[in-house]
Amino acid sequence: MDKIGRYRLTQRIGAGSFATVWKGRDDELEADVAVKILADNWADNEDVRSRFLAEAKLLRRIQDERVVRVYDIGTLPDGRPYFVMDYANGGTLEQLRKQPAEPGRVLRLCAEAARALEVLHRHRIIHRDVTPGNILLDHSETQGLRVLLADLGVAKKMVDRAGATMTAGTPAYMALEQATGAPFDARADIYSIGAVTYALLSGKPPFPVKTLADLLSRNPAIGPAPIADRIGGPPALDALLNAALSPDPNRRPQTAEIMSVALDQLADILPGGATYTPRPLPAAEGGSVIRPSVPTPFSTPASFISGLNMPGPGAGSMVSNSYYTVAPTSTGYETPTSVLASYIPEAEYKPAPIEERHSPLFWVWVILSGVALFFLTLLITILVSS
Repeated sequence: MDKIGRYRLTQRIGAGSFATVWKGRDDELEADVAVKILADNWADNEDVRSRFLAEAKLLRRIQDERVVRVYDIGTLPDGRPYFVMDYANGGTLEQLRKQPAEPGRVLRLCAEAARALEVLHRHRIIHRDVTPGNILLDHSETQGLRVLLADLGVAKKMVDRAGATMTAGTPAYMALEQATGAPFDARADIYSIGAVTYALLSGKPPFPVKTLADLLSRNPAIGPAPIADRIGGPPALDALLNAALSPDPNRRPQTAEIMSVALDQLADILPGGATYTPRPLPAAEGGSVIRPSVPTPFSTPASFISGLNMPGPGAGSMVSNSYYTVAPTSTGYETPTSVLASYIPEAEYKPAPIEERHSPLFWVWVILSGVALFFLTLLITILVSS
């Protein structure tokens, strides 16, 4: 296959069980494009076809520089649908995970990805599969470096959040509530961007999860290993990641915008933070922003960031009693003691001193054993001397 319509295919840049993506060239407009084509094995599946076309329509409807744009849609002679979209020439954040960059720059790019999620959520869409490979980078002379969110193949319009129960996504970056099939909301995407941030900073996802079975069997009481010390970051970085990766959606940043603000504030004080300029979000239209169904004390940027004890300009200390403070451990993992400390402050919990207590029969046994040993020693002495 060399050409689709007016688009000349030049290179296959990605392939999966669902679709294949080609780099193409629009010779009429003299522009590079990406062409996504449904895989052969799904061509006769109406449900998959409809989801594929729904992705194109969703992307077409969202007009924002952080989300890939769709320019054209069509059908091949064999019946497979395709659509034409932005080509990102800078690869994906997956390359950045394998070749770590300065932590401040990583946080800036993740903050921009969080703002892209905020755009989706304002359109009442859950992405459901936020991974480093689905976050694209594009370099241009006019706009510099851009972060683009792609691959909405498993996205679904959030008209009825209670009905959003389809399990889809990548287990290593998936929230627990998404894996169980229980109702979930946009905060599942916030968990995912937290997992992506952790992976880009550390080189690997926060938990050793490869399958849905791994995710469902993982102990949710064990948080991610702290990484701030390793990269020279403040404790607030571990606190933010610990909150974003919480199994309880109410403990996470409640919107993607809040997550982006927290990431940017951390990038301000870390090396590389000045290498990328944040692109501000447009003001949200009244009533269109998705809010969690259960109110929490951390539903605004100010309240969440103050809960993290984020360092402000010139701040040099961190308050230790934050709701989101990571319990200190020697191994980097939670222990029974640290879990207990998160519920009962150390000053209010004093373990009772251990006192050894033995029954009277124990002491009778000790005395009789001593007497028997004495007479045995005496008998051996007499036998040896005679």
